[in-house]
Amino acid sequence: MKVNGVNYRTIWLEDGSSPCVKIIDQRYLPHRFVVEPIESFDGLLRAISEMHLRGAGLIGVAAAFGIYLAVWEQRNLVNFQEALEKCALKLIKTRPTAVNLRWAVERQLEVLAGVENPDDRVAIARQTAIDIAEDDAGCCRKIGLEGVGLIEDIARNKNGGVVNILTHCNAGWLAFTDYGSALAPVYEAWRRGVRLHVWVDETRPRNQGASLTAWELLNEGITHTVIADNTGGHLMQHGLVDLVLTGADRITTNGDAANKIGTYLKALAAHDNGVPFYIAAPSSTFDWSLSDGLSQIPIEQRHPDEVRYVGGWLDGRLQNVLVCPDESPAANFAFDVTPARLISGIITERGICKPLPAGIKKVFPEKFNY
Repeated sequence: MKVNGVNYRTIWLEDGSSPCVKIIDQRYLPHRFVVEPIESFDGLLRAISEMHLRGAGLIGVAAAFGIYLAVWEQRNLVNFQEALEKCALKLIKTRPTAVNLRWAVERQLEVLAGVENPDDRVAIARQTAIDIAEDDAGCCRKIGLEGVGLIEDIARNKNGGVVNILTHCNAGWLAFTDYGSALAPVYEAWRRGVRLHVWVDETRPRNQGASLTAWELLNEGITHTVIADNTGGHLMQHGLVDLVLTGADRITTNGDAANKIGTYLKALAAHDNGVPFYIAAPSSTFDWSLSDGLSQIPIEQRHPDEVRYVGGWLDGRLQNVLVCPDESPAANFAFDVTPARLISGIITERGICKPLPAGIKKVFPEKFNY
């Protein structure tokens, strides 16, 4: 996708005498565009846990590259397998809600099992990480093609009028290797000439909508407006939202979906006002081992200071400002679960499925044993 007219991905590999993974450091967006080189497993572990990068798909890809760095560093150890599994566990613990991370780590461990030659270990881990990155981008590209029809249908029903789409958090290309999930159909529709306007939830407490989604749309030239998180319901009541599109961090086999905190409230408002509410996610976001999101999906709780402070750009640098009494405690639940009954459909790389076991099975039959 574009940054000042130049195509970028969120993560890529540069090999020299030792491997170097480069990422777009999202902490500085939208005020500065910073590329961070990461040359160690610990460095990548820190980048995931401290959210130099974020987004369900991207942290999965980053974890795959993390395993590659771990393999490079430990390739000659006698207890290689034990050391690698410890690294894998550290990665999985960094962000417990998004299942893409665990999926990518397990895929690396599977292909590396039983490989004895150090050079082969490195080559396999490197290629698998690259494959996972390519798969992620490819799935998101297909999500755009599968979901664009929803937007085109609305445009036709409005006789070519502007289609107003509400987003929450950032599920664009910054959350994946490229293209994004919820924004992929938006980008595809825009390129096909559909008239669009995107309402961008700020998405407290980390403001990924205001800082990341708005920045993406600005670079692509798509008309948008940043709004406070609590504005969505009002807009829907007054007919100013035609479609709600969000991503997901984990989807269970019954169609429940965990996403950034506040998504559930948007789904409730959409349901009350008859506005279609769609989740967009690749198959790597499905947790085929879980059948109920409300009781089974682990919800990450992050540091309360993310709620107590707001970051912004002042005097040429990033600064944090306290917004509540210093003595007041805060709670920081990073995700909530939207029940399947509030979801109109799930846009995947294989098509749009109903958020029901039968609907999901129709698209992914190989994942079900019944």
